[in-house]
Amino acid sequence: MSEAVLTSAPAAPESPRRRIARIAGWVVGTIVVVGALELAGIDVLGWFADLWDAVTEISLGYVILGCLFQGAQTTLTALGWYGILRYAYPGGVTYMEVLASYAAGVALNNYVPANLGTFVTLLMFVAVVRGATFPGVIAGYMVQKIFYLVIGTLIYLYLFSAVAGSFDFQFGNEWDAISSHVGLTLALIGGGIVLATLLLRIFWRWVKAMWEKAKEGAAILGDLRAYVMWVLLPEMGGYAAKVGVIIVFLAAYGIPVTFGSVMSVLGSNQLANLVSFTPGGVGVNQAFNTFALDSYTSSETATAYSLGQQLITTAFNSAFAIVLLCIVFGWSGGSKLVKDSYGEAKEKKAEMSEQRHEKRAAKRDAREESGRRGLMRAFRRSEDASSEENVE
Repeated sequence: MSEAVLTSAPAAPESPRRRIARIAGWVVGTIVVVGALELAGIDVLGWFADLWDAVTEISLGYVILGCLFQGAQTTLTALGWYGILRYAYPGGVTYMEVLASYAAGVALNNYVPANLGTFVTLLMFVAVVRGATFPGVIAGYMVQKIFYLVIGTLIYLYLFSAVAGSFDFQFGNEWDAISSHVGLTLALIGGGIVLATLLLRIFWRWVKAMWEKAKEGAAILGDLRAYVMWVLLPEMGGYAAKVGVIIVFLAAYGIPVTFGSVMSVLGSNQLANLVSFTPGGVGVNQAFNTFALDSYTSSETATAYSLGQQLITTAFNSAFAIVLLCIVFGWSGGSKLVKDSYGEAKEKKAEMSEQRHEKRAAKRDAREESGRRGLMRAFRRSEDASSEENVE
């Protein structure tokens, strides 16, 4: 798929009449698609109306600045990906190919459920990176997530230790009862540590197995200087740009910009991302953001902020991805690459889900078989004991 996209011959110059006809065809096609979606019950025009209201509700300067930060987040995060893939597969990819593929996944995550856009990005990397394999790209994804795992953990620790109401949100009034029983609290903490240790051991076995299959994709971890320069620093810059987006839109809606308010939004977005199965986390993000900003503004303003930021960044991500795909791969090549990768992503996700079900079923059958054998052994021992008693 990648060779077909990347080595296609340059097209002949297009005549003005044909160009006009093609543009007119796209306009008519867009109108037909929008009309069909409206008839199917998808309120496309309402979405554009909400977007327009969100844009006009705040100053245009905030919108432009927020989009600039959003673009910086995408380009810097893609630079971290480029560092991983370039080190794993030297000469196999260019930065613009990585950027276009990553931007496409970011845009798709606003429309498809369960972060399926991330799978699309990974499969696009397999297609455009010469010599890449899916296990290798998965290993690269694990490397890419190291920084976000650390920073996400730190944010959670801050929320649960410093932000008023965080424990109330999780446990309600029962937290007072738990905190008044030190022994019970220590037992819960000890149980959590044991559980975390068991999960770590299981996860570590999986990591070692994946590592043997995909050493290429995570090769940059063997060079600390390269990892810091080409992965860690760009990701830190991208995360700073993400914080910049939040700061800009908080200020745009008149919400106090403090360390606590920014961390609350970051943490609530992370929690929403974990439990959300709606496209782009629509509805879930708004609920979590409203709770997180409860001590800073009214629920109406918090909801307006969350919805406005999501609509504006979604529109920007979509336009940014389309422009990059057209520039890097061409319209036909880019659309085919995304379409094929999306189809493979759905198949891959279904395949992985089926494998998990099969493993669980196999383990359950093994436990049942072990139980049956144990019962048979016990039954035989009891029979032998009875036989010996009869002989005596």
